[in-house]
Amino acid sequence: MAESMKVVTLLGSLRKGSFNAMVANTLPKIAPEGMTVSALPSIRDIPIYDADIQQEEGFPASVEAIAEQIRAADGVVIITPEYNYSVPGGLKNAIDWLSRLPEQPLAGKPVLIQTSSMGAIGGARCQYHLRQILVFLDAMVMNKPEFMGGVIQNKVDPQTGEVVDQSTLDHLSGQLTAFSKYIQRVKA
Repeated sequence: MAESMKVVTLLGSLRKGSFNAMVANTLPKIAPEGMTVSALPSIRDIPIYDADIQQEEGFPASVEAIAEQIRAADGVVIITPEYNYSVPGGLKNAIDWLSRLPEQPLAGKPVLIQTSSMGAIGGARCQYHLRQILVFLDAMVMNKPEFMGGVIQNKVDPQTGEVVDQSTLDHLSGQLTAFSKYIQRVKA
């Protein structure tokens, strides 16, 4: 039996009722056979990046924990809303901390981006900015199929905290299957 492919999710939203968290919560149930999906710790407690803190105190334990799990994973799914046409500050801050680690956890790592929003274009502008950021970190971002979940509030069940719209589920499932194949190509 083949070894299970381990994928971790990095959530860019801090909101309790986050639609993007609902997308993230759905992924383990729709992952293709042989893939396990688990959540990384929240980015909520990561302090604002400050080189003085890094130099005087080292890396926060929360950053080290996330980095360790990313290094151990076969791939990373970043699931995030769009803030002001771009990447949420908390997510950018977490990436800034991760980028300073001596052993870059995202370098050469297969990464999948998923964005969702209440608007029609589903966080497209955020996705493009995030791709630019990840280029510098030498992450191996899968280009397509993309997932930009527009009008996501109509596609989730706030009671269960998961995606319920069948078309969206099919798209997400197909994207995870493509990501599984992408990971295999990158690792070959």
